[in-house]
Amino acid sequence: MSKFDSIRFYDDSEVNEVVMKVASHPMLKALVTYTFPDKTDEEILAIYKNIHSIRDFQREIIYQTMQRVLRDTSAGLTTTGFEKLDNNTAYLFISNHRDILLDTSLLNVKLLEHDKIMTASAIGDNLVQKAFTLILAHLNRNFLVKRNLSPRELLMNSKLMSEYIYHLLSEENRSVWIAQREGRTKDGNDATHPGVLKMISMASDEKDLMDYFKKIKIVPISISYEYDPTDKLKMPQLMAQMNQEVYIKEKNEDFNNLMSGVLGQKKGIHIHIGDCLDQELDEIKATYDNSNKQIQAVAKAIDHQIIANYKLWPTNYIAYDLLNKTNAYETFYTEKEKQLFLKRLELRIDKENTALVNSFLAMYANPVVNKANLGNE
Repeated sequence: MSKFDSIRFYDDSEVNEVVMKVASHPMLKALVTYTFPDKTDEEILAIYKNIHSIRDFQREIIYQTMQRVLRDTSAGLTTTGFEKLDNNTAYLFISNHRDILLDTSLLNVKLLEHDKIMTASAIGDNLVQKAFTLILAHLNRNFLVKRNLSPRELLMNSKLMSEYIYHLLSEENRSVWIAQREGRTKDGNDATHPGVLKMISMASDEKDLMDYFKKIKIVPISISYEYDPTDKLKMPQLMAQMNQEVYIKEKNEDFNNLMSGVLGQKKGIHIHIGDCLDQELDEIKATYDNSNKQIQAVAKAIDHQIIANYKLWPTNYIAYDLLNKTNAYETFYTEKEKQLFLKRLELRIDKENTALVNSFLAMYANPVVNKANLGNE
Protein backbone atom coordinates (compact mmCIF):
# COMPACT_ATOMS: atom_id res chain seq x y z
CA MET A 1 0.00 0.00 0.00
CA SER A 2 1.16 3.50 -0.82
CA LYS A 3 -0.23 6.77 0.50
CA PHE A 4 -0.65 7.76 -3.15
CA ASP A 5 -2.89 4.80 -4.06
CA SER A 6 -6.04 6.93 -4.27
CA ILE A 7 -4.60 9.12 -7.05
CA ARG A 8 -1.70 7.23 -8.64
CA PHE A 9 -1.50 5.51 -12.03
CA TYR A 10 -0.44 1.89 -12.47
CA ASP A 11 2.96 0.51 -11.64
CA ASP A 12 4.55 -1.23 -14.62
CA SER A 13 4.21 -4.55 -12.76
CA GLU A 14 0.41 -4.16 -12.89
CA VAL A 15 0.08 -3.23 -16.55
CA ASN A 16 0.01 -6.55 -18.41
CA GLU A 17 -2.61 -8.06 -16.11
CA VAL A 18 -4.83 -4.98 -16.51
CA VAL A 19 -4.43 -4.91 -20.31
CA MET A 20 -5.33 -8.59 -20.63
CA LYS A 21 -8.31 -8.07 -18.31
CA VAL A 22 -9.81 -5.34 -20.52
CA ALA A 23 -8.70 -6.83 -23.85
CA SER A 24 -12.27 -7.69 -24.85
CA HIS A 25 -13.87 -4.47 -23.56
CA PRO A 26 -15.99 -2.84 -26.33
CA MET A 27 -14.35 0.58 -25.91
CA LEU A 28 -10.83 -0.83 -26.18
CA LYS A 29 -11.90 -2.89 -29.18
CA ALA A 30 -13.29 0.27 -30.80
CA LEU A 31 -10.03 2.11 -30.07
CA VAL A 32 -7.77 -0.55 -31.59
CA THR A 33 -10.12 -1.11 -34.56
CA TYR A 34 -9.82 2.61 -35.34
CA THR A 35 -6.05 2.55 -34.82
CA PHE A 36 -5.30 -0.75 -36.59
CA PRO A 37 -8.12 -1.32 -39.12
CA ASP A 38 -6.14 -3.99 -40.97
CA LYS A 39 -5.01 -6.11 -38.02
CA THR A 40 -6.74 -9.34 -37.03
CA ASP A 41 -7.91 -10.13 -33.50
CA GLU A 42 -4.97 -12.51 -33.16
CA GLU A 43 -2.49 -9.78 -34.13
CA ILE A 44 -4.05 -7.37 -31.64
CA LEU A 45 -3.90 -10.00 -28.90
CA ALA A 46 -0.20 -10.52 -29.66
CA ILE A 47 0.38 -6.78 -29.14
CA TYR A 48 -1.44 -6.92 -25.79
CA LYS A 49 0.62 -9.88 -24.59
CA ASN A 50 3.83 -7.93 -25.21
CA ILE A 51 2.74 -4.88 -23.22
CA HIS A 52 4.49 -4.98 -19.85
CA SER A 53 4.81 -1.30 -18.94
CA ILE A 54 3.01 1.99 -19.39
CA ARG A 55 5.67 3.00 -21.90
CA ASP A 56 4.85 -0.17 -23.89
CA PHE A 57 1.15 0.71 -23.82
CA GLN A 58 1.78 4.29 -24.88
CA ARG A 59 4.22 3.32 -27.63
CA GLU A 60 2.27 0.36 -29.05
CA ILE A 61 -1.30 1.69 -28.68
CA ILE A 62 -1.68 5.39 -27.80
CA TYR A 63 1.17 6.66 -29.99
CA GLN A 64 -0.27 4.77 -32.96
CA THR A 65 -3.77 6.10 -32.21
CA MET A 66 -2.47 9.67 -32.13
CA GLN A 67 -0.74 9.17 -35.49
CA ARG A 68 -4.09 8.11 -36.95
CA VAL A 69 -5.88 11.06 -35.29
CA LEU A 70 -3.31 13.48 -36.70
CA ARG A 71 -3.67 12.02 -40.20
CA ASP A 72 -7.47 12.08 -40.10
CA THR A 73 -8.20 15.35 -38.33
CA SER A 74 -5.27 17.75 -38.74
CA ALA A 75 -2.88 19.34 -41.18
CA GLY A 76 -0.01 18.16 -39.01
CA LEU A 77 1.68 18.79 -35.67
CA THR A 78 4.69 21.15 -35.55
CA THR A 79 6.96 21.83 -32.60
CA THR A 80 9.70 24.13 -31.34
CA GLY A 81 11.93 24.03 -28.28
CA PHE A 82 12.24 20.28 -27.64
CA GLU A 83 16.00 20.49 -28.21
CA LYS A 84 16.27 22.49 -24.95
CA LEU A 85 15.17 19.50 -22.88
CA ASP A 86 17.81 17.16 -21.47
CA ASN A 87 17.05 13.53 -22.34
CA ASN A 88 17.52 12.30 -18.78
CA THR A 89 15.99 15.15 -16.79
CA ALA A 90 12.46 15.26 -15.38
CA TYR A 91 10.59 18.57 -15.72
CA LEU A 92 7.37 20.03 -14.37
CA PHE A 93 5.55 21.16 -17.49
CA ILE A 94 2.94 23.85 -16.79
CA SER A 95 0.82 24.28 -19.89
CA ASN A 96 -2.05 26.25 -21.27
CA HIS A 97 -4.98 23.90 -21.77
CA ARG A 98 -7.20 23.66 -24.82
CA ASP A 99 -8.34 20.05 -25.07
CA ILE A 100 -9.07 17.42 -22.43
CA LEU A 101 -7.15 14.56 -24.03
CA LEU A 102 -5.10 15.91 -26.91
CA ASP A 103 -2.85 18.41 -25.11
CA THR A 104 -1.00 15.79 -23.09
CA SER A 105 -1.26 12.99 -25.65
CA LEU A 106 0.31 15.10 -28.40
CA LEU A 107 3.03 16.35 -26.04
CA ASN A 108 3.91 12.74 -25.21
CA VAL A 109 3.95 11.81 -28.90
CA LYS A 110 6.73 14.36 -29.39
CA LEU A 111 8.55 13.53 -26.16
CA LEU A 112 8.68 9.90 -27.33
CA GLU A 113 9.91 10.87 -30.79
CA HIS A 114 12.62 13.13 -29.30
CA ASP A 115 13.65 10.42 -26.80
CA LYS A 116 12.77 12.62 -23.81
CA ILE A 117 11.13 11.56 -20.54
CA MET A 118 7.38 11.23 -21.06
CA THR A 119 4.96 12.73 -18.59
CA ALA A 120 2.69 11.73 -15.80
CA SER A 121 -0.33 13.98 -16.30
CA ALA A 122 -2.98 15.38 -14.00
CA ILE A 123 -6.59 14.63 -14.95
CA GLY A 124 -9.81 15.61 -13.20
CA ASP A 125 -11.67 12.65 -11.71
CA ASN A 126 -14.87 14.02 -13.31
CA LEU A 127 -13.49 12.82 -16.65
CA VAL A 128 -13.02 9.22 -15.56
CA GLN A 129 -16.30 8.34 -13.87
CA LYS A 130 -16.73 5.08 -15.80
CA ALA A 131 -14.56 2.12 -14.75
CA PHE A 132 -13.00 1.62 -18.19
CA THR A 133 -12.09 5.29 -18.69
CA LEU A 134 -10.35 5.25 -15.30
CA ILE A 135 -8.39 2.14 -16.32
CA LEU A 136 -7.42 3.75 -19.63
CA ALA A 137 -6.33 6.91 -17.82
CA HIS A 138 -4.13 4.94 -15.41
CA LEU A 139 -2.64 2.98 -18.34
CA ASN A 140 -1.76 6.32 -19.93
CA ARG A 141 0.05 7.53 -16.79
CA ASN A 142 -2.67 9.92 -15.61
CA PHE A 143 -3.03 10.69 -11.92
CA LEU A 144 -6.24 12.02 -10.42
CA VAL A 145 -7.18 15.54 -9.43
CA LYS A 146 -10.21 15.09 -7.18
CA ARG A 147 -13.08 17.52 -7.70
CA ASN A 148 -16.15 18.47 -5.62
CA LEU A 149 -14.51 18.05 -2.23
CA SER A 150 -15.22 19.81 1.04
CA PRO A 151 -12.70 22.57 1.95
CA ARG A 152 -10.95 20.26 4.42
CA GLU A 153 -10.80 17.36 1.93
CA LEU A 154 -9.59 19.73 -0.77
CA LEU A 155 -6.72 20.90 1.41
CA MET A 156 -5.71 17.33 2.28
CA ASN A 157 -5.94 16.17 -1.33
CA SER A 158 -3.97 19.19 -2.58
CA LYS A 159 -1.16 18.35 -0.18
CA LEU A 160 -1.23 14.70 -1.27
CA MET A 161 -1.09 15.68 -4.93
CA SER A 162 1.75 18.11 -4.28
CA GLU A 163 3.74 15.38 -2.53
CA TYR A 164 3.01 12.95 -5.35
CA ILE A 165 4.21 15.42 -7.98
CA TYR A 166 7.44 15.95 -6.03
CA HIS A 167 7.81 12.19 -5.56
CA LEU A 168 7.47 11.62 -9.31
CA LEU A 169 9.96 14.35 -10.19
CA SER A 170 12.58 13.62 -7.53
CA GLU A 171 12.27 9.91 -6.76
CA GLU A 172 11.10 8.43 -10.07
CA ASN A 173 12.72 10.97 -12.42
CA ARG A 174 9.34 11.27 -14.14
CA SER A 175 8.28 14.48 -15.86
CA VAL A 176 4.86 15.83 -14.87
CA TRP A 177 2.29 17.80 -16.90
CA ILE A 178 -0.26 20.02 -15.23
CA ALA A 179 -2.60 22.64 -16.66
CA GLN A 180 -2.02 26.26 -15.64
CA ARG A 181 -5.59 26.41 -14.30
CA GLU A 182 -8.47 24.10 -13.47
CA GLY A 183 -10.33 23.18 -16.64
CA ARG A 184 -9.70 24.14 -20.23
CA THR A 185 -9.37 27.76 -21.31
CA LYS A 186 -12.64 28.51 -23.08
CA ASP A 187 -12.27 32.18 -24.01
CA GLY A 188 -8.71 32.13 -25.40
CA ASN A 189 -7.28 34.01 -22.40
CA ASP A 190 -4.51 31.78 -21.06
CA ALA A 191 -3.69 32.67 -17.45
CA THR A 192 -1.98 30.71 -14.69
CA HIS A 193 -4.12 30.42 -11.57
CA PRO A 194 -2.03 31.11 -8.44
CA GLY A 195 -3.92 28.29 -6.70
CA VAL A 196 -2.20 25.75 -8.96
CA LEU A 197 1.21 27.07 -7.91
CA LYS A 198 0.15 27.11 -4.24
CA MET A 199 -0.83 23.45 -4.53
CA ILE A 200 2.52 22.58 -6.14
CA SER A 201 4.35 24.48 -3.37
CA MET A 202 2.75 22.49 -0.54
CA ALA A 203 5.48 19.84 -0.71
CA SER A 204 8.28 22.39 -0.48
CA ASP A 205 11.18 21.42 1.73
CA GLU A 206 13.09 24.67 1.13
CA LYS A 207 13.25 27.77 3.33
CA ASP A 208 12.46 29.96 0.33
CA LEU A 209 9.79 28.78 -2.08
CA MET A 210 11.74 30.02 -5.10
CA ASP A 211 14.54 27.56 -4.28
CA TYR A 212 11.96 24.76 -4.37
CA PHE A 213 10.55 25.96 -7.69
CA LYS A 214 14.07 25.99 -9.13
CA LYS A 215 14.62 22.43 -7.90
CA ILE A 216 11.52 21.05 -9.62
CA LYS A 217 12.43 22.63 -12.99
CA ILE A 218 9.28 24.41 -14.17
CA VAL A 219 8.94 24.60 -17.95
CA PRO A 220 6.01 26.54 -19.48
CA ILE A 221 4.38 24.99 -22.56
CA SER A 222 2.27 26.69 -25.24
CA ILE A 223 -0.10 24.60 -27.36
CA SER A 224 -2.33 26.05 -30.06
CA TYR A 225 -4.86 24.65 -32.52
CA GLU A 226 -5.75 26.40 -35.78
CA TYR A 227 -9.30 25.16 -35.28
CA ASP A 228 -10.40 24.36 -31.74
CA PRO A 229 -12.29 21.08 -32.28
CA THR A 230 -14.53 21.83 -29.28
CA ASP A 231 -15.11 25.53 -29.98
CA LYS A 232 -18.87 25.12 -30.40
CA LEU A 233 -19.14 23.03 -27.22
CA LYS A 234 -17.49 25.75 -25.15
CA MET A 235 -20.14 28.32 -26.04
CA PRO A 236 -22.90 27.41 -23.52
CA GLN A 237 -20.57 27.87 -20.55
CA LEU A 238 -19.22 31.16 -21.92
CA MET A 239 -22.77 32.45 -22.44
CA ALA A 240 -23.73 31.42 -18.89
CA GLN A 241 -20.74 33.33 -17.51
CA MET A 242 -21.65 36.35 -19.63
CA ASN A 243 -25.19 36.29 -18.21
CA GLN A 244 -23.83 35.73 -14.67
CA GLU A 245 -25.62 32.40 -14.48
CA VAL A 246 -24.47 29.20 -12.80
CA TYR A 247 -23.45 26.73 -15.51
CA ILE A 248 -24.58 23.13 -15.01
CA LYS A 249 -23.02 20.51 -17.24
CA GLU A 250 -25.26 18.19 -19.19
CA LYS A 251 -25.04 14.44 -18.70
CA ASN A 252 -22.09 12.97 -20.67
CA GLU A 253 -20.87 16.50 -21.54
CA ASP A 254 -17.27 15.73 -20.53
CA PHE A 255 -17.24 12.54 -22.61
CA ASN A 256 -18.73 14.36 -25.61
CA ASN A 257 -16.07 17.04 -25.29
CA LEU A 258 -13.39 14.37 -25.11
CA MET A 259 -14.60 12.60 -28.26
CA SER A 260 -15.14 15.86 -30.16
CA GLY A 261 -11.60 16.91 -29.32
CA VAL A 262 -10.13 13.68 -30.65
CA LEU A 263 -12.26 13.33 -33.79
CA GLY A 264 -12.95 17.01 -34.63
CA GLN A 265 -11.04 18.93 -37.31
CA LYS A 266 -8.05 20.80 -35.91
CA LYS A 267 -6.05 21.79 -39.01
CA GLY A 268 -2.66 23.03 -37.75
CA ILE A 269 -1.38 22.23 -34.24
CA HIS A 270 1.77 23.63 -32.62
CA ILE A 271 3.56 22.88 -29.35
CA HIS A 272 6.33 25.12 -28.04
CA ILE A 273 8.55 24.10 -25.13
CA GLY A 274 9.52 27.21 -23.17
CA ASP A 275 12.62 27.92 -21.11
CA CYS A 276 13.04 26.36 -17.68
CA LEU A 277 12.34 29.05 -15.08
CA ASP A 278 15.65 29.97 -13.48
CA GLN A 279 16.84 33.57 -13.60
CA GLU A 280 13.24 34.74 -13.20
CA LEU A 281 13.00 32.84 -9.90
CA ASP A 282 16.23 34.44 -8.64
CA GLU A 283 14.83 37.88 -9.47
CA ILE A 284 11.52 37.10 -7.76
CA LYS A 285 13.36 35.83 -4.67
CA ALA A 286 15.42 39.04 -4.55
CA THR A 287 12.35 41.25 -5.03
CA TYR A 288 9.73 39.64 -2.74
CA ASP A 289 9.92 37.95 0.63
CA ASN A 290 6.17 37.31 0.81
CA SER A 291 5.24 33.89 -0.60
CA ASN A 292 1.88 35.07 -2.01
CA LYS A 293 3.58 37.87 -3.95
CA GLN A 294 6.24 35.41 -5.09
CA ILE A 295 3.57 33.03 -6.41
CA GLN A 296 1.81 35.86 -8.26
CA ALA A 297 5.11 36.83 -9.86
CA VAL A 298 5.82 33.22 -10.88
CA ALA A 299 2.35 32.99 -12.44
CA LYS A 300 3.10 36.15 -14.41
CA ALA A 301 6.46 34.74 -15.58
CA ILE A 302 4.75 31.54 -16.78
CA ASP A 303 2.03 33.54 -18.53
CA HIS A 304 4.64 35.69 -20.25
CA GLN A 305 6.28 32.64 -21.83
CA ILE A 306 3.01 30.89 -22.73
CA ILE A 307 1.61 33.97 -24.47
CA ALA A 308 4.88 34.99 -26.12
CA ASN A 309 5.44 31.48 -27.50
CA TYR A 310 1.82 30.80 -28.52
CA LYS A 311 1.64 30.24 -32.27
CA LEU A 312 -0.99 32.45 -33.88
CA TRP A 313 -2.84 30.97 -36.86
CA PRO A 314 -4.76 32.66 -39.70
CA THR A 315 -7.96 31.84 -37.79
CA ASN A 316 -6.81 34.01 -34.87
CA TYR A 317 -6.14 37.01 -37.10
CA ILE A 318 -9.38 36.52 -39.07
CA ALA A 319 -11.41 36.39 -35.86
CA TYR A 320 -9.75 39.56 -34.57
CA ASP A 321 -10.52 41.47 -37.76
CA LEU A 322 -14.11 40.20 -37.88
CA LEU A 323 -14.73 40.99 -34.20
CA ASN A 324 -13.26 44.47 -34.46
CA LYS A 325 -14.54 45.20 -37.99
CA THR A 326 -11.06 46.00 -39.20
CA ASN A 327 -8.46 44.80 -41.71
CA ALA A 328 -5.55 45.29 -39.33
CA TYR A 329 -4.22 41.74 -39.82
CA GLU A 330 -5.36 41.02 -43.38
CA THR A 331 -1.77 40.29 -44.50
CA PHE A 332 -1.75 37.27 -42.16
CA TYR A 333 -4.46 35.34 -44.00
CA THR A 334 -5.89 34.74 -47.44
CA GLU A 335 -9.42 35.39 -48.65
CA LYS A 336 -9.88 31.63 -48.99
CA GLU A 337 -8.89 31.09 -45.35
CA LYS A 338 -11.32 33.83 -44.31
CA GLN A 339 -14.20 32.25 -46.23
CA LEU A 340 -13.45 28.82 -44.72
CA PHE A 341 -13.52 30.33 -41.23
CA LEU A 342 -16.79 32.13 -41.96
CA LYS A 343 -18.25 28.85 -43.18
CA ARG A 344 -17.19 27.14 -39.95
CA LEU A 345 -18.76 29.96 -37.95
CA GLU A 346 -22.00 29.65 -39.90
CA LEU A 347 -22.18 25.89 -39.43
CA ARG A 348 -21.43 25.92 -35.71
CA ILE A 349 -23.07 29.06 -34.34
CA ASP A 350 -26.46 30.78 -34.70
CA LYS A 351 -25.26 33.86 -36.58
CA GLU A 352 -28.40 35.78 -35.57
CA ASN A 353 -27.25 35.63 -31.95
CA THR A 354 -24.77 38.53 -31.83
CA ALA A 355 -23.50 37.75 -28.32
CA LEU A 356 -22.84 34.14 -29.28
CA VAL A 357 -21.03 35.12 -32.47
CA ASN A 358 -18.90 37.65 -30.59
CA SER A 359 -18.00 35.06 -27.94
CA PHE A 360 -17.01 32.57 -30.64
CA LEU A 361 -14.84 35.17 -32.39
CA ALA A 362 -13.30 36.36 -29.12
CA MET A 363 -12.21 32.80 -28.31
CA TYR A 364 -10.00 32.89 -31.40
CA ALA A 365 -9.14 36.62 -31.25
CA ASN A 366 -8.02 36.92 -27.62
CA PRO A 367 -4.60 35.28 -28.18
CA VAL A 368 -3.88 38.03 -30.75
CA VAL A 369 -4.87 40.71 -28.21
CA ASN A 370 -2.84 39.11 -25.43
CA LYS A 371 0.30 38.81 -27.56
CA ALA A 372 -0.07 42.44 -28.69
CA ASN A 373 -0.49 43.56 -25.07
CA LEU A 374 2.61 41.60 -24.11
CA GLY A 375 4.57 43.42 -26.79
CA ASN A 376 3.35 46.77 -25.43
CA GLU A 377 4.37 46.11 -21.84
